[in-house]
Amino acid sequence: MTGKRNNIYFASDMHLGMYPAGESREREKHLVAWLTEIGPEAKELWLLGDVFDYWFEYRKVVPRGFVRFIGKLAELADQGVKIHIFSGNHDVWLFDYFPEEIGAEIHHDPMVISMGTKTFYLSHGDGLTGKDRGYLFLKSIFRNKFLQWCYARLHPNGTTAFAQWWSKKSRYGKEMVEPYKEEHEEQIIFAREKLETEPGIDIFVFGHRHIPYDVEIAPGKRAVCLGDWISSYSYGVFDGEEFRLETF
Repeated sequence: MTGKRNNIYFASDMHLGMYPAGESREREKHLVAWLTEIGPEAKELWLLGDVFDYWFEYRKVVPRGFVRFIGKLAELADQGVKIHIFSGNHDVWLFDYFPEEIGAEIHHDPMVISMGTKTFYLSHGDGLTGKDRGYLFLKSIFRNKFLQWCYARLHPNGTTAFAQWWSKKSRYGKEMVEPYKEEHEEQIIFAREKLETEPGIDIFVFGHRHIPYDVEIAPGKRAVCLGDWISSYSYGVFDGEEFRLETF
């Protein structure tokens, strides 16, 4: 790793594999172009969930496709870039494939971490306030290890087809189309409440919402949503002192 690698990059919600396939392939190429551009300056890469529209790792099988993107991650890892991947609500079943193949770290829960001069709260950003009990119940089913074992007994052709049907049916979901209103944003509400018990957090960084925003929630404190790679092509970059939300 050279001395030029000082930046930490954040992105989320690529939804690779989402219908229609042609758009997903072009989105993957665009994403790879961005990774190629930031590669020489990247020290770490944090992907905050829903990288894939559907992902399930069988013990000996991983989902077909995404070879350009996965190859680029491997290339960056070989160059010394530390890669972190959060599971989202679409790719909750990330297990040991990326850790074993490229040394990436998988995170299934929010985390607080200090980087440079700032302390970050990092999360995919779904189900933060606990108000949507139906969604939280569904999430608990998806994360149940016994049910995951049962699901893994099914043939990948059937499970993948079902997942793609479900995704297509709900493509224009709530998190994609509901207009941004700061006073109603669950992530911003959560961040303000979290500061009451953990005032040392400087920047909250979320995905999930698909709408990029950067809001001051208290003096010197910010809540950031990274947007997505479907319409905004936005990402975060931190140089050790300053965090910026940018667009590729």
